[in-house]
Amino acid sequence: MSHSPGEQQPPREAAPVTPAGEERLEQHLARLALELHEEESPQAVMERIVAAAAALVPGAQDATITRVRGKHVTSAAATDDRGRGLDALQDQTGQGPCLSTLFEQDLTLVGDLSTDERWPELAARVGEVGLRSMLCLRLYVAGDNLGALDLVSSTPGAFDEESAEIGQLFVSHAAVALAATEKMSNLRVAVASRDVIGQAKGILMERFKITADQAFALLSRVSQDTNRKLREVADELATTGHLRRPTQR
Repeated sequence: MSHSPGEQQPPREAAPVTPAGEERLEQHLARLALELHEEESPQAVMERIVAAAAALVPGAQDATITRVRGKHVTSAAATDDRGRGLDALQDQTGQGPCLSTLFEQDLTLVGDLSTDERWPELAARVGEVGLRSMLCLRLYVAGDNLGALDLVSSTPGAFDEESAEIGQLFVSHAAVALAATEKMSNLRVAVASRDVIGQAKGILMERFKITADQAFALLSRVSQDTNRKLREVADELATTGHLRRPTQR
């Protein structure tokens, strides 16, 4: 459910986590991890992660996943436009708890964004999105920084040590599921690319009576000369039967 920038949703109050509660939490997270692994696309997994995090972590009103794209930080998934707006402000100012979490530390907890002296430019503008407190957790698996999970609230001091503990448990499951889904997605893309390149090579071999190596070299040369990916060149040939050459000047 989306909220307008001016609308405030009170943070959820959570009962203290007892040993029995911890066991239920672990069971819930394990079940969630299995459900995440059933999703086929990384985007679907991220959408499930932010929805579950906003519902599960005490104090959270909304959640986003931020990732680095080139020189910019973007919202890859979000439960609300306010979270996207806060990500955009951090990208514009070049500072904020999300950036600290992405590049410097595993967890950042902020009681009041509007008064925190670590990020003065962000503090001066955070009123634009109506958010005050934030808990950022790095989504990380061995050798791979997947981004950051950002939990936000319009209430100062919404997050505490319990929020951080539950959040860390959550991201440990979420990161594994996201990494596995991205690996499978990349594998599917690689297989599809190999198949379409094979089709294109076959067309060239038949058309010009050349070898497989010669056909691949021709595709590679056209890819380089036209500044397009090899798969794009191969897909165009397999789909249209035409091999577009560079425009002569």
